[in-house]
Parts: sequence; C-alpha cells; structure tokens
Amino acid sequence: MQRTRIGIVGYGNLGRGTEEAVRRQEDMELVAVFTRRDPEHVKTASGVPVVRVDEADAWRDRIDVMILCGGSATDLPEQGPAFAAKFHTVDSFDTHARIPEYFGAVDAAARASGHVSVISAGWDPGLFSLNRLLFEAVLPRGETYTFWGKGVSQGHSDAIRRVPGVKAGVQYTIPKEEAVNRVRAGERPQLSTRDKHLRECFVVAEEGADKARIERDIVTMPHYFADYDTVVHFIDEEELRRNHSAMPHGGVVLRSGQTGEDTGQLMEFSLRLGSNPEFTASVLVACARAVHRFAREGVTGAKTMFDIPFAYLSPKSPEELRAELL
Repeated sequence: MQRTRIGIVGYGNLGRGTEEAVRRQEDMELVAVFTRRDPEHVKTASGVPVVRVDEADAWRDRIDVMILCGGSATDLPEQGPAFAAKFHTVDSFDTHARIPEYFGAVDAAARASGHVSVISAGWDPGLFSLNRLLFEAVLPRGETYTFWGKGVSQGHSDAIRRVPGVKAGVQYTIPKEEAVNRVRAGERPQLSTRDKHLRECFVVAEEGADKARIERDIVTMPHYFADYDTVVHFIDEEELRRNHSAMPHGGVVLRSGQTGEDTGQLMEFSLRLGSNPEFTASVLVACARAVHRFAREGVTGAKTMFDIPFAYLSPKSPEELRAELL
C-alpha cells in the first residue's frame, strides 16, 4: 500500500490531535511536524522530526499533503495562501464571515502553483455545513436551526482571559433546551441569538481584583457576551484544573419542514464530542485523503467540503463501499 505522506504545521491542541488521527489511518504516515518554536523544545508523541516552519520548502518532495493547524484569527490568513503555493493543503479556517475572502486568496495561490487545497474543514464549518446543505436540498420548504454545545468555546474563553483582573477562565456555550425542544416539536419559531444559547463562564480572578467589575466587563462585552444571557462563576485555580481542563463540544443541526400540505418532517444531525480538537483533527485527516486523490487527478485550486465526493474521504474502494455501506 502506498501511504499518503502527511506534514503538520503547528503543534498545539489541533496539531497533536492530527498526529493521533494520522496514526489511526493505515493508508497514511506522518513525516514531520513544522513549528515556529525552537524544534529542540518540541517533542512529538510519534517521534517524527520537528522542523522550523521556515524550512518547509526543503520537504516539498517528501510530503503529499500539509495539514495546517494554526488559528483562524492570525495564522491561517497568512499560512493558507503561503502553503498553498508550495503544497497540497487542508485547514480548518472557521471565521464564517471571512470564508469567501479566505477561499479567494487560497484559490489564487493554489491555482497559480498547480496545487489543491481544502479549506474550512472540521465540524462547523464542515460536517454541519454539509448537513445544512443536504437538509435544505431535501426539504426546500422549512427552516434550518444550528445549536452549538454544550462545549468549550476557545475564542470566548480567550476573550474572558483578556479582561483585566482575570487570571484564568473558561467559557461554555450551552444551547437552551426550550428552544431546541420547540424546533423538535415542529414549531419553526423565529429565534434571536439570546433565545438559542446561554454562555456560562468559570473565572479565576487575580488576588484583590474587583469581581463585580470583572463580571460586568464580561456580560457587557460586545460581539461575545452582550447579546446572550451570560452567567459568571468565580472559582479557584484548583477547581478550574479539576473540573474544566477538558475540551468537550458538539451541537445539532435541525431542519423543520414539510412535504405535503399538512405533512411535517424533521431532519437532525448531532455531535457529542469528548475533545473538540481531536475530532476536528479527524475530519482534517479524512479530507487529506481526498486532497491526495484530487492531486493525483490533476485538480487544482481551493475546495470546501461541499466539493468532495464522500467516497474520496474513505480508504475503501468503490466496490467495498457499495457492498458494505450502501
């Protein structure tokens, strides 16, 4: 079996999850990890070489697909187009409003260099996006609802840690059960942001900090908490480590619609994740298989999960898929 040779850029939570996901794929092998840190201070679980990210060019002939594990705020807007000019790539860019702009930049770089890049892979955007498309295509008359959680929001957790007086903290996004139940009952309600989700914060305050002011700064924070019902709990560092060190997440996509004059239909896709980064990494690795197949066919440019035939995500042959899964 000829294995797909994988490189990883970035070795944080997502990078480590990707390393583990590659290890579980019989048709793939991890070749190297690329980092901005001093490679001497980065030890991989698999023992593969750790290389400075600015030395990646020398590995072009040794890597089939590069999986980019940087953040969407500052890393991927630069790394996505830069690596698409040199490698076939997969990434998890998840700033929804900027996806068209990001797609354009990566597409231009990939087409100019003859590479193919899958962007914005993961579970949302990604698997949830696929289900929104599928559900709306099947039930054109209806409403689609997306609920996230219960789970740790990394961006919102970072936002509360930046509030003056906050030493550490974590934030959970929690769907409101009343809203979910109304959709499942076929009501098709019009729901505001506040109607759909609760934000729960667990905060370790610095010694002597004004907790009332911290709470006020959090619940009134524009773009993050001001539009939600937000609850703030103050705890100590030991409780934070003991009860809030994991990174669970998940959610549900629902489509409530009708097919006849009085025939209601409900479609639902849900995830309950023990580790957000490990699951996201597993999606990225499946997409790397599709990228390698696209590359062998001479396909170039940026793609999303909308563009991938489902069979390209699987290591199984078309014959096996028809016999075992159809």
